[in-house]
Amino acid sequence: MRRNEASSSRGSSISESVVVDVGRRRNTCGYCKSGRRSSITHGLWAHSLTVYDYQDLLDRGWRRSGCFLYKPEMETTCCPQYTIRLKADDFVPSKEQLRVSRRMQRYLDGTWDGQKQQLVDISDSLQECTHADEQPSSSQTQSLGTKVGQGSKEEELLDNLSEQIDLAMQSLVKSGELPPDIQFPKGVVKKVSQAKKRKLVEGSEDLLYTSNISFQTAAVLRRAKSDGKSVSLPVPDKSSSDVNESDLSPKTIAEKLANELQQLAKINELSIRACNGHINFYSAVKDAAHNGEQHSVALSNRASIRHGNEMHDAIPEKMQRMKRQLEICLKSSSFDPEEFALYKRYQMKVHNDEAHKVTESSYRRFLVDTPLIYVSSTGDNTVPPCGFGSFHQQYRVDGQLIAVGVIDILPKCLSSKYLFWDPDLAFLSLGKYSALQEISWVKENEHHCPSLQYYYLGYYIHSCSKMRYKAAYRPSELLCPLRYEWVPYDIAKPLLDRKKYVVLSDFTNVQNGELLSNQDPESLSVSQHDDIGDADSNDAYVNGDEKMLDPDSESSDDEPFPETNDLATVPTENGDVGNLLLGLRGTRLRYKDLQRALGPADRANLESQLHRYMKVVGPQLAERMVYSLG
Repeated sequence: MRRNEASSSRGSSISESVVVDVGRRRNTCGYCKSGRRSSITHGLWAHSLTVYDYQDLLDRGWRRSGCFLYKPEMETTCCPQYTIRLKADDFVPSKEQLRVSRRMQRYLDGTWDGQKQQLVDISDSLQECTHADEQPSSSQTQSLGTKVGQGSKEEELLDNLSEQIDLAMQSLVKSGELPPDIQFPKGVVKKVSQAKKRKLVEGSEDLLYTSNISFQTAAVLRRAKSDGKSVSLPVPDKSSSDVNESDLSPKTIAEKLANELQQLAKINELSIRACNGHINFYSAVKDAAHNGEQHSVALSNRASIRHGNEMHDAIPEKMQRMKRQLEICLKSSSFDPEEFALYKRYQMKVHNDEAHKVTESSYRRFLVDTPLIYVSSTGDNTVPPCGFGSFHQQYRVDGQLIAVGVIDILPKCLSSKYLFWDPDLAFLSLGKYSALQEISWVKENEHHCPSLQYYYLGYYIHSCSKMRYKAAYRPSELLCPLRYEWVPYDIAKPLLDRKKYVVLSDFTNVQNGELLSNQDPESLSVSQHDDIGDADSNDAYVNGDEKMLDPDSESSDDEPFPETNDLATVPTENGDVGNLLLGLRGTRLRYKDLQRALGPADRANLESQLHRYMKVVGPQLAERMVYSLG
């Protein structure tokens, strides 16, 4: 895999941040189910922005959309957005994330092409695992390499079966048999041990694998219902579309999934049945005793896949499959017609945008335009080889563009902004795969730039189930919305389970047993991550957490806004608006040198804006950046 670094020939004589304050703005929330509730953001328009200033803005809860910088007003928004980051060196991949990497490798090796080829792989793996079990298992005759090979084959088989369950879950959601807008757990299939088989009913000797996904799904549905969320399903033949308690039972869900799996995976070697809420996979091979002789049906029968009314042999022979070449190329942010064509297809097919709304101008404003001033590498271990700035990371397979990650590389982090990908390759989970690649990039480049240690995933929204996947990249931290301190997710999660807006830094001492007197210690216990999951299979939200905010959509200063304590209760930060650097008609001057030239009304109005500006960006940044007046 070859990685081309962005050219460092770009440069700029501009070395200062110049911003225009666009005030507080009311926006329609893009994360609520209804999409009608509003949130309030503070907005800045950046003519230019140093990477150092933008890093500091990120660490105060700001994000950018093109040249527009915004920060949600956490106490008033219906869906509070917490900045989330991960220290790359501490990252521990989950089983699901490892599965994504293996899936991509199988695709590149030419052994997997999505769902149809996946059925072939299941049959291959099943035969090899079963054949291995039939061979002598004596440690004297079985090498370590053989054991490892058998283990990896069975692990691959379990991964494939788990992926089939995920496909079945998606199919049930699309057909309306499971409710949309709920983050369901990922399927996990496990091998049934001999000891477990002996405890089960007679005939269980043919039981090979099992999954308890139905119990987890039922728990998620019950929790969603108790939280007041709608879990109604379109049931055309019933007078009421509300889900009955029986519809939420593991047994009912298991039966639905087993039926769906039988439609998806017609494999001769396995039979799939629901049993008391479990989904069980049995060997379809039956031993028969005939005239005292044992006759075994051969396990090498090839899997057959039904195409219309014909049955085709899926594995006529062990064929040499064509390998694919993956190339990842990092380039500076600029307009590329090939990228735009992919972006348009992605927006239309994944997000259901109308073609006439996906314009070149909106794409440029959202993902190409950037106020960040490029910093080239100096070779002194303060800047990575590619430099600091805004980049597009292209993913190509055999030369074809399949995904583009829009990122900012800053002094402390790689900040992931958006990802769009080829809808035909949804089965590769390219959002998750690109996140893993970006984390690896940070690890690699920390050697060139020691300050670059973190991976920023944008905003984490605990009240939006489809955004919780970000916490699956562990161990992550959330930014306190009041004191701008980083708090481990394991401490923040139980707090956010109880309340949407929390001053997280109040609980940073919980690990030392120092709780506030009005808190219940049991309520702060760290819970498991069983409800985090990952983004849905098409990864629509991975690396793409914000819709583009239009700074011209709604002016705020002419409208009454609810007052919040978010700014009023910020710990005192020393700063004097008289020291703010103002930009006026190409000149730079401190406010204290200008205020004597203003009338009382103009002075009061401008000072009110400057005080608000200083509170939301902090006094150090406010005194460093140029506040443009035109």
